Amino acid sequence: MQPSDQKSSADTTPQRGAQERAAQERVESGQRRTLIQALARLTPYLEGLKLRWFFGMLAAIGAGVIALSVPVVLGGLVDDIATVDATAAVVWTAFGIVLGLGVLEAFFVFLRRFFVIPPASDAETNMRVSLFSRLIHQSASFHGAWEAGQLQSRAIADLNMLRRFFAFGSLMLVTSSITVLVGIGVMFSWSPILGALFLCAAVPVIALGPAFRKKFIHYSRSAQDQAGEVATKVEESVHGIRVLKAFGRGDWARSSFKEEAATLRDLEVSKMRTLAKFQMFMVLLPETVLALCIFTGLYLASQGDITPGSLAGFFAMAVVLKQPIEGIGMLIGMVFMAKTSIDRHIDVMDIEPNVVSPEEPTTSAERGLVELENVHFRYPDASEDLIKGATLRIEPGETMALVSATGGGTSTLLNLVPRLYDVTGGRVLVDGVDVREYSLPDLRSRIAVAFEDPTLFSTTVKSNVLLGTGHHRNDDNPGEGDPSHPHRDKAPRLDQLDEVLTEALHTADAEFVHDLPAGLDTRIGEEGMSLSGGQRQRLALARAIAAKPSVLLLDDPLSALDVRTEERVTDRLREVLKGTTTLIVAHRPSTVAMADRVALLHEGTVVDVGTHTELLARSSTYAGIMRPAPPSGEELMDAIPAAHVDDAAAPGAPADFQEVQP
Repeated sequence: MQPSDQKSSADTTPQRGAQERAAQERVESGQRRTLIQALARLTPYLEGLKLRWFFGMLAAIGAGVIALSVPVVLGGLVDDIATVDATAAVVWTAFGIVLGLGVLEAFFVFLRRFFVIPPASDAETNMRVSLFSRLIHQSASFHGAWEAGQLQSRAIADLNMLRRFFAFGSLMLVTSSITVLVGIGVMFSWSPILGALFLCAAVPVIALGPAFRKKFIHYSRSAQDQAGEVATKVEESVHGIRVLKAFGRGDWARSSFKEEAATLRDLEVSKMRTLAKFQMFMVLLPETVLALCIFTGLYLASQGDITPGSLAGFFAMAVVLKQPIEGIGMLIGMVFMAKTSIDRHIDVMDIEPNVVSPEEPTTSAERGLVELENVHFRYPDASEDLIKGATLRIEPGETMALVSATGGGTSTLLNLVPRLYDVTGGRVLVDGVDVREYSLPDLRSRIAVAFEDPTLFSTTVKSNVLLGTGHHRNDDNPGEGDPSHPHRDKAPRLDQLDEVLTEALHTADAEFVHDLPAGLDTRIGEEGMSLSGGQRQRLALARAIAAKPSVLLLDDPLSALDVRTEERVTDRLREVLKGTTTLIVAHRPSTVAMADRVALLHEGTVVDVGTHTELLARSSTYAGIMRPAPPSGEELMDAIPAAHVDDAAAPGAPADFQEVQP
């Protein structure tokens, strides 16, 4: 999501168009990529799979070859029985051989799964972790361009498909192909005429293959993309369930979701119908050819050109080959779906993060000095800059309020300090160093942020509040700590955690958590939606305070609080923020009152800096923002119910009603 400073429609239109063009280019690039090229892109994940996949393939081929041996044994048995001196020993010998082959085939099937399933699952896990890591390191602009459902479907459904392809589809396609070729070769050894006739079934399949591939890939990609749209609808509706219920729009949401689900259903049906037609030929042609082989085989046997045993073995072989031949259609479909899944995975992995740590990062002593030097910022493909040369200096330990009209860029400017976005011109400096020269973990360990629309995680209250301290990994024992925290040496000691929690919760007036069912150990719902807006804001503020940063960024953090709660929090913040450089986006005088100075952002630049009183006296723009013009008498009349107007006209009505009479 974008920050609260939403871009104008003129800005979002070209960006949306650019996103659609980029998505179409990714699809076309995937279509030009061959399966071998796509698989080559997954090489880093498949290193542990290759050798075991090879052994698994040998086991699968062994099972297939053993299955082909059974018709050979049956053919020999028939010929032996046809001889005058046949004995019961011949039958029992054939029975023992077939039984042994069946047991050996089952063992090879077990080996196939034993070799392939664990490393295929490992490859899936590695790809999933790699994808998540890429998403975590992407900038806010990336996540503003991608729907969450599309990313979820790539991380779950697509990678699940790849695991099944590696563990089953790829092996069985190779094995089935080899089994069919070997089986047809044995058929040719029994009768070249019957073998050639059986092979004729492959000609129409080869001719129909390219058209099937094109249609199936189209429907497969469209269906998988649409599955992402459906996932996005579910996520939006679940997160916005209170809004939908409050406005009575449940039926509308259901109707909208039904349309998306119906589109997915139509695409899936079209995909499977295409596969079904191809499989119909894969089943019908061999069966038809086999019927012709029966008449031809009987004629050849009557002429003495083939023995009864060879004829029986031929048809037994045809029965054995029936399953791999029929399965090849499904396996080819799985190959195309796997290819689509790889393309969709590559779509995300090929987008390099545009906000990254430098190769040789710089560091500095923490003082809390923040400087903006002629800062410019423009959203991707926007028609003009939102921030147009802002310059500002916030001294260490100073509290600065940042004020603008709605949509004026204050939230965006705040997000440039921890590099949620990168400036498109000028510099942002923290402690005298350009923020782009810090490693991202180092920079962000110096800074804590509390957003107006806070996000909490589905874990305990304690873990949420301690998120920025390095003591949040284990819900049962949050003191276990996070060894990956960049400034682990700054983290509070275990014996200080209770003090840190108490201070943060008290300052943010979030002591209501002690009344929750399990107190600090209460698990809050997804994104904290089980709490009220004001409660979420106070917990997010407590989280920022507990991190003990040198720079604290507050994006209108008290907007959901009532007047009395805001007053208590404001008084406590004044004490706690002493020594912490604080930049507050403010829209209300009560929030501005916390600041030592106020910076006015107007038309993309900082036009004035001073105290609240000074700006009120000399800036009409600032006064207009802080003291909106009172409504006109006509507007007041429109806002008063008719019954109250009648009361106002009556003798003895309150003076404020009498004043609005015409």
